[in-house]
Amino acid sequence: SSPMMLFAGKAHPALAEDVAHRLGVPLGKALVSTFSDGEVQIEIEENVRNQDVFVIQPTGAPSAKNLVELLALADALKRASAASVTAVIPYFGYARQDRRPRSARVPITAKLVAKMIGTAGVDRVLTVDLHAEQIQGFFDIPVDNVYASPVLLADIWRHYSMDDMIVVSPDVGGVVRARALAKRLDDADLAIIDKRRPKANVATVMNIIGDVNGKTCVMVDDIVDTAGTLCAAAAALKERGARKVVAYCVHPVLSGAAMSNLENSQLDQLVVTNTLPLGPEAQACAKIRQLSVGELLAETIRRIAFGESVSSLYID
Repeated sequence: SSPMMLFAGKAHPALAEDVAHRLGVPLGKALVSTFSDGEVQIEIEENVRNQDVFVIQPTGAPSAKNLVELLALADALKRASAASVTAVIPYFGYARQDRRPRSARVPITAKLVAKMIGTAGVDRVLTVDLHAEQIQGFFDIPVDNVYASPVLLADIWRHYSMDDMIVVSPDVGGVVRARALAKRLDDADLAIIDKRRPKANVATVMNIIGDVNGKTCVMVDDIVDTAGTLCAAAAALKERGARKVVAYCVHPVLSGAAMSNLENSQLDQLVVTNTLPLGPEAQACAKIRQLSVGELLAETIRRIAFGESVSSLYID
């Protein structure tokens, strides 16, 4: 019998099916639904005793429901005597609430969620491009944070010439990510956008550090949410002579006015992965292309199940 079992909540069935298919393991049978009052209802419908179980569930919108489903699944599996439960959370929701800015009276929700996941009986977490690496330290259980960069890099190599390319960080915080990508693209040039933001979700002044004139600009970020920053950045880059502007973002949160922002922007293309499912509007949008992290997740799950090294996936 297989050394692992896979289960999934309702958050992203397509990705769960894809991963299961690549591993040659059927998805475990479980009832995942709600009672009529909206309470999450879970029942594991097969024997999981002494099994290493992986639960595939990103915690994007609706984030509270998806999180509770994950917690209840973990609790059900532990009570059914699973040997271990690994939460596979391709997109870790609440990751942006990872500190108290200027001692405002706000929660550190990323830490709260980490505590809840540990308390529910999860033994290990596997996630993709965690918004801040140090969130791993919010957990008292092992966290494998894998990167979608090989998937993005392969696509960039396939579609763009290195001759006129420049990698662009849409903000000062993303410089490390952008530099790492530029280095792997034959040491491509790097530009940085310094944006001054008066309040949350309002992008403003854009200063561009670096020469983008006549270049194909490849912006990289981990999350695309309302896409306000990306669209403003695209306009600023084109204004300074950029020939083409494309963005590669791992997690397509795409909330609020994201779709109209993108449609009306000067961004030529947005490439995302399937750590989160795309809504119907995003699926229909000609500017959006989606790449799969199914193979990456399947291989990582296989390595965890067989006790092999995960970090060696990324050693150059």
